[in-house]
Amino acid sequence: MHNLEQPLLPGNKDSTVSKMSVVKTFQIEQSVLTKLSLLNRLLPLWIVLAIIAGLALGRLIPNLNQILNHVAIGGNNVAITIGLLAMMYPVLAKVRYENLSKVITDYSLLIVSLILNWIVGPLLMFGLAWLFLPDLPAYRTGLILVGLARCIAMVLIWNDLACGDNTIAAVLVAINSLFQIVAYAGLAYFYLKLLPSWLGLSEVLVNVSISSITKSVLIFLGIPLIAGWATRKLGEKSKGQIWYENQFLPKIAPTALYGLLFTVIILFALQGNVITRHPANVVRIALPLLLYFVIMWFGSFAIGRVLKFSYPRIATLAFTAAGNNFELAIAVAIGTFGIASGQALAGVVGPLIEVPVLISLVYLSLWIRTILNKREEFLYE
Repeated sequence: MHNLEQPLLPGNKDSTVSKMSVVKTFQIEQSVLTKLSLLNRLLPLWIVLAIIAGLALGRLIPNLNQILNHVAIGGNNVAITIGLLAMMYPVLAKVRYENLSKVITDYSLLIVSLILNWIVGPLLMFGLAWLFLPDLPAYRTGLILVGLARCIAMVLIWNDLACGDNTIAAVLVAINSLFQIVAYAGLAYFYLKLLPSWLGLSEVLVNVSISSITKSVLIFLGIPLIAGWATRKLGEKSKGQIWYENQFLPKIAPTALYGLLFTVIILFALQGNVITRHPANVVRIALPLLLYFVIMWFGSFAIGRVLKFSYPRIATLAFTAAGNNFELAIAVAIGTFGIASGQALAGVVGPLIEVPVLISLVYLSLWIRTILNKREEFLYE
């Protein structure tokens, strides 16, 4: 994705060069799906199959919840905890934490990204959750938790496919990772208790304590964050960065998907009766998620254009703002409300919607890139 054709120079009227540029860009667009691994390319299918398997498991073992509750430490089911940590660890092992200082000096991009990720995104999801789910507090709370969990994983894939700036994306991911450790619990308390109370909405709010959310964040984000940072540090020191990036990371990457699918199976096994009785509720969860992705991406892309950022920076800004860390949202929902909760189910619906929507937005981004190229507005830096 890095050996891209250079933009046409101003005043270049060579139609042959222009046609070649369009052909190359078209080829890049056609290869988007092939750039994904087979596991990631078929992620929606795997999730659907996991849902079916979970529903079948719930039918076969009606008392599964009681069985899982027998194996717990500190209120957290051991099997589910292992699955959630398996989701998070490979993601955080990919982050290049040493690049943090490289984007700090890009004040305009950094400030806009922080505002979009930590003010606009959560507020938008809060509004959509209350708009679409005013009578379903558990699902609404789950969506709000999703809105607070900023993307630190798949965004690197979407950004690379869309020809964004990979260095900036990696740094923004590192910032989001660290910021979530510090601020996630406090923001969750604000959006789940304080803000609804100020707006007169607290009468239908699910009770939540900041201590329980903090505990979940420290376990399901803190542990894999430390492990991911230590793994990169030790791996690069002993074997080098090339080995770490090209050999070690591809080997552990599927673990995140396996952990996610395992969690999906258990969640739908425990919630099968609720889902089959009220399938429309799943649709109601999906609609605000779909709107969220579209609004965040288009809004961020438009802001980048207004600020005259280069295309790679605009793409990075848009995808980092639109994506969410569903692994963390699911982990916090399970750790705080329980594995059979509606909050956890709302988090699981997320990746089922995110993957096809953001793949579509990658194609759209590349098409816009082609238009900018033809108009000599590529602004490649």
